Amino acid sequence: MGKITPFLWYDGQAAEAAAYYTSLFPDSGMQQANPMITNFSLGGQDFIAMNGGPMFKLNPSISLFVTCATEAEVNELWNKLSEGASVLMPLNKYDWSPRYGWLQDKFGLSWQLMLGDPAQVGQKIVPCMLFVGNQYGNGEAAIRLYTGIFPGSSVSSLFHYGPQHAQMEGKLMHGQFRLGDTVMKAMDGFGDHQFGFNEAFSFFIHCKDQEEVDYFWGKLLEGGGMEQQCGWLKDKFGVSWQVVPERFAELMGGPDRAKADRVMKALMGMKKINLQVLEEA
Repeated sequence: MGKITPFLWYDGQAAEAAAYYTSLFPDSGMQQANPMITNFSLGGQDFIAMNGGPMFKLNPSISLFVTCATEAEVNELWNKLSEGASVLMPLNKYDWSPRYGWLQDKFGLSWQLMLGDPAQVGQKIVPCMLFVGNQYGNGEAAIRLYTGIFPGSSVSSLFHYGPQHAQMEGKLMHGQFRLGDTVMKAMDGFGDHQFGFNEAFSFFIHCKDQEEVDYFWGKLLEGGGMEQQCGWLKDKFGVSWQVVPERFAELMGGPDRAKADRVMKALMGMKKINLQVLEEA
């Protein structure tokens, strides 16, 4: 498992959605499922889905960008994901790709499918952030912030709108970056969009100890972030992160449910996770 895992919020559909997604990609499968949490992999990449209730809904502010090696692969994935979906950009030829489309699937998760060279991306499925509304224009600043926080990070490419796009000139058309071993993308989205970043799509940071929890928590809050309950926070751009020590899974696991209940009760009283308090519980 990498340092960062995409974390998806559902209202009772986590296992169903995970089973659907794993049927679409080779080298995929369900790893663990219980009434609350489903762990699964797509194309060898890890994901977590949670049944969190109706509070938050997935939207196109963060999508999964899939680079396909052949037109046939694009078409097949599009046809499968189109079942019950809403099309955001029709599958067609565009300036940036001879075959591209964007849709929101029947579970609410957004996908961008593009014909391209997967080897140039280095990762089959890439989370892509879209900066809209009051965050429009912050795509590059977010990339600079995140790559400055996570060790082993780098900026792969930045493409900006030129003068032929008067209202968008200088804004980020497309950026690709790497946070440790995870490839990600970011774009600025011009126009009136009725959505924005929320807790339905967050990024789960696997921390080896309390020192790492403290480091990532502090860095991601700098400049106007917001603490939330149970190890969740929003950074200054509104993107949600979970900062969690690896030991937490061990404390919650095992047959002793009374122990797990005590740990969960302690967790509910926290914002930043205090591993020592969980251990004592």
